Amino acid sequence: MNRRTLLRSATALGAAGLTTGASLGAAAASEPRRHPSLRVQVVLFEGVEELDLAAPYEVLAAADHFTDRSVDVRYVSLDGPRAVTAAFGTKIRVDHGWAPEQADVLVVPGGGYARREDPGVWAEIRRGALPRALAEARRPGLTLAALCTGVMLLSAAGVIRDRPCTTHHRARADLERQGGLLKNARVVDDGELVTAGGVTSGLDLALWLVRRELGVEAALGVQSMLEYEARGTVWTAG
Repeated sequence: MNRRTLLRSATALGAAGLTTGASLGAAAASEPRRHPSLRVQVVLFEGVEELDLAAPYEVLAAADHFTDRSVDVRYVSLDGPRAVTAAFGTKIRVDHGWAPEQADVLVVPGGGYARREDPGVWAEIRRGALPRALAEARRPGLTLAALCTGVMLLSAAGVIRDRPCTTHHRARADLERQGGLLKNARVVDDGELVTAGGVTSGLDLALWLVRRELGVEAALGVQSMLEYEARGTVWTAG
């Protein structure tokens, strides 16, 4: 039995207890995949917050075990493959360069917003290259998702103005001054733009994306495996 089948079998009972009629049987687990891959890229930069980058990556990568649709999640850097030093000193190897045309979802973490002279979001805004690249990445079929102060990078890219959104509570006033339509929610889904609050809300952002793109059963399977229950309000357009 492969790892995907084992994980599905192990979490089937827990997932079924969370939703009426949920079933992840062995027959479904053994069926070949027929749908195109869900391609997710998590954008890294110097000073990025560790939990901001790790939580969405793990949730979305784990979803591959609970769906017949292949899920490909990778870290990318605007400056190409390299080592990135995160906010608390963790060094992360990034094996993939900038290629948003090959993504269905682009996830932008935050980090360093409270320390304006250190590496992080402020430094990337001053540099300008990443906001410009994010602005140029927009196209039909691509979802731009950001959490915590990564939302401020999308704001600097001109993506947020007059759009429903949220961010870390310490950056909400800045986001509103820049034209964001703030919503009192942990996750705000405005179609091809999805934003979330601070740090741990990356779990909820990713679980919402799993639910939206791969279905309720996949999201419940990931929650059961991680022993985490999605929390907070999800605001959706329409």
